[in-house]
Order: sequence, then C-alpha cells, then structure tokens
Amino acid sequence: MPIIEITTLNHPGCELFGTLTEAQLRREYEPGKGIFIAESPKVIHVALNSGYRPVALMCEQKHITGDAAAIIEQHPDMPVYTGSRELLAQLTGYTLTRGVLCAMQRPIEPPVEEICRNASRIVVIDGVVDTTNIGAIFRSAAALGIDAVLLTRNSCDPLNRRAVRVSMGSVFLVPWSWLDGGIEQLHSLGFKTAAMALTDDSIPIDSPVLTTLPKLAIIMGTEGDGLPAETIAKATHVVRIPMSHNVDSLNVAAAAAVAFWELRNRNTTVEQEYPTMST
Repeated sequence: MPIIEITTLNHPGCELFGTLTEAQLRREYEPGKGIFIAESPKVIHVALNSGYRPVALMCEQKHITGDAAAIIEQHPDMPVYTGSRELLAQLTGYTLTRGVLCAMQRPIEPPVEEICRNASRIVVIDGVVDTTNIGAIFRSAAALGIDAVLLTRNSCDPLNRRAVRVSMGSVFLVPWSWLDGGIEQLHSLGFKTAAMALTDDSIPIDSPVLTTLPKLAIIMGTEGDGLPAETIAKATHVVRIPMSHNVDSLNVAAAAAVAFWELRNRNTTVEQEYPTMST
C-alpha cells in the first residue's frame, strides 16, 4: 500500500483534502469526473459498500493500523496520506475528530425517470441550502421508507462534506438526482404531489386522501421563504402539519421526518424495506 507521509501543506495530491473548494471538487461541468470527501470510517464504509470508488485516503498515523486498516486493506493501491494531527488540522481547516478522510469519485447522477420507475414515495427538496438540513433529510429518508430524493438546482449538493457527515452516510443509501423538469415531470411519471406549505387551502397531513395514493412526491421547501407560489399552485395537494402553542412551522428537517412517516406507503413496512438501518 502506498503510504505517503507529508510534512508540508503543499504536498502534491493533498489539495483534494484542503485547498480545493467544494465547487472545485465538484467540477459540475464535467459529470462523472468530480470528487467529494467522506469523513469517518463508518461513513466511508457505507460509501464503499454502496459502490462508490475511492481516490485517496488521509488519516493520522495511528489509524493506518487502526480505524482505517480495513479500508486500506480493501483498496491496496489507493494512496494514503498521513501526517501529524496538527499538520492535518492546518491542511483541512479543522481537527479530524474521526481521524479519517476519503476522497471519492463522484458518480454521474441517474436520470429522474430511472430512480422513480419503481418508487412509491419520493421527496423533492426545493431550494434548501443548509448542509445540515440536507444531511438530516437524507438520513430520515433512508430510515423512513423514501425510495428516492430529487433536488432542485438551487439546493445544496448532497455530497457536500458536511451534508455527507450529518447524514451518517445515508446519502449513499437512497437514490438521488437533480430535478430539472419541475413537478410537471413528476405528474407525467404518475405521481401525485404534496407541497408542504401553510395556505388557506392546505389539508392536514393525516388526511385520509393522502394515505391511499400509490405514488406520492412530498415537496419540501426552505424555512424562510417556503415553496415558490408556482410550485404550490401546481401541486396536487397542499399539506400542513398541525401545530400547537401558536408554533407556525418546524425546521425543514424535522418537518420532513414527520411527513415521511405520516405519508409512508402503508403497504410496505419500513422494517421490511430497510432491515439494516438503525439510529
């Protein structure tokens, strides 16, 4: 295995882990050639087991024969960069609390039609830019029976380092892609749409009309501005979560978890669908 001990922040190859921005790593105009960073052995293992390809590893020396040993053994030709804890903290901008970073090949996102073909419940993330919320929504989606995640282009990248970390690797478990055709595309694929929004015409989330739908897309928007008026107008249903104590709304990640559970496909249990998921 190629172990490379670094003593300088400018060591060739280490730019993947420190000096390149998320946008530079993503290289969005060259599909399939971008890189993302996965952090912690547990998350890296989830990615590897889901078929993601590693490019390089960075860890403290002690982890080469410790937490990172199984990863290195699985991919013996992968370069492994190591150095002092202080140097790695300077390079990455923070202390590696989990000790291991892996640069991985970004896959080409599958077409919307492909990941929705056999789906009964999907979520559309519209304009959500907070990385923590994105990661939390993916974790709930994986745990609560969502078959696919679609994002509008003005949403945060699910393979952002923090989003991956917050999701605990769930971004690798649920198929996802970018939605360019709007909710009209979902309607053409046979989905009814439920826009989560507070309006005069919204129906409560436990309305019986929602539980019997064979194919449903749940649309989540930002906390501040909510969903665009055009999206709300075009949705099949506008749905609200009833609140108490004059609270008007939940954080979008919390609201998503409530919506996923309440609007799940009652013909498929979560335990059957995702037997290995745990919190």
